[in-house]
Amino acid sequence: MKILVVEDDKKLARFLSRVLTEEGYVVDSAGNGAEAIQQAESGVYDLIVLDWMLPETDGLAVCRELRRTGCAAPVLMLTARGETRERVLGLDAGADDYMVKPFEVEEFVARVRALIRRTSGFGRLRCGDIEIDRVGHRALVKGQPLSLTSREYALLVHLVHHSDKIVTRTELLSRVWETNFDPGSNLIEVHVSRLREKLGDHAWMIETVRGSGYRLRSREEG
Repeated sequence: MKILVVEDDKKLARFLSRVLTEEGYVVDSAGNGAEAIQQAESGVYDLIVLDWMLPETDGLAVCRELRRTGCAAPVLMLTARGETRERVLGLDAGADDYMVKPFEVEEFVARVRALIRRTSGFGRLRCGDIEIDRVGHRALVKGQPLSLTSREYALLVHLVHHSDKIVTRTELLSRVWETNFDPGSNLIEVHVSRLREKLGDHAWMIETVRGSGYRLRSREEG
């Protein structure tokens, strides 16, 4: 399962990332609000650990923006503010839980586990006959599991999350491959082709939009 740690204190961010990695999670990090919003839009995170005191765009604003854009990932907000009013503000902004610094590592890990358990519904995404079980890290078509590589799975998750919308090549390179790969490469085309093969009779769902990118269609036209 994948977690995004949003913390501008690099030392603390590295520490939290190490703790979560040791617990078996895949961890990405962001050092400011704008970066956090951009990364969270990928829809690949099972949990977002969000610091309140971020430069420029604070954690409250980030949380509100994530909820406004439909991000359903649970948010664990971290802050040095322990007053009841501050807790209420954080929860009202869309956070699911709240921890006051400093905190014990054991409690932090327990809160992470509890949030992911409580929001298990977030672990399922659907587009037509395609279902993504993010808790089990698998994709199914009409209930039948697909045999996908990790990259094919990440690609399909991103397309399902943005179903019926055009996803650009640049976005796929950034979100799925986490790189600014040479745009002249056929890397994406190769993976899309393999994914279509595995979708079989449902290959029509992945539409190539010339000059733009790809779109996962929830229903067949005509």
